[in-house]
Amino acid sequence: MRRFVWRLQRVLDIRTKQEVIKTQELFAITEKLAQTRSELLVQQGILRDIFESIAAEFPKARIVRQEFFLRNSAATDKRIRQLQGKVNQLESEQKKKVAEVLKIRRFKESLERLREQARGRFIEEQEKLEQKQLDETATLRFTRAGNITAEKNIE
Repeated sequence: MRRFVWRLQRVLDIRTKQEVIKTQELFAITEKLAQTRSELLVQQGILRDIFESIAAEFPKARIVRQEFFLRNSAATDKRIRQLQGKVNQLESEQKKKVAEVLKIRRFKESLERLREQARGRFIEEQEKLEQKQLDETATLRFTRAGNITAEKNIE
């Protein structure tokens, strides 16, 4: 029996590799996003801890620390805003990458369905050819057997 060869197999292989690459890129973006969110939570936690420690102090000591904190909190606020911007950027990149992966996956799955249909047709055609050959062989044997019998009767 002949071997099944599908003309679009190379396209399917390329799409499969593209899906793997895009999925890896998606995982990398997701990992960066998780790290950035973690860093953002740490920065926010530090601010919260400082607020709580200032609030727990006596009023005279609190005023001095509040003043110091307010003068120096601009850098922390700037860092938090940068991290929030980076989180938003990474989230939009992640959404785009997910859309790309899904698009490639849908295309790949449709190619796989086409491949299975072509394979089914190929197997069906091969079975028909095999059956045709068996029928021809049986007909030839029957005809030869009939000819041999007729020759014996003539002799």
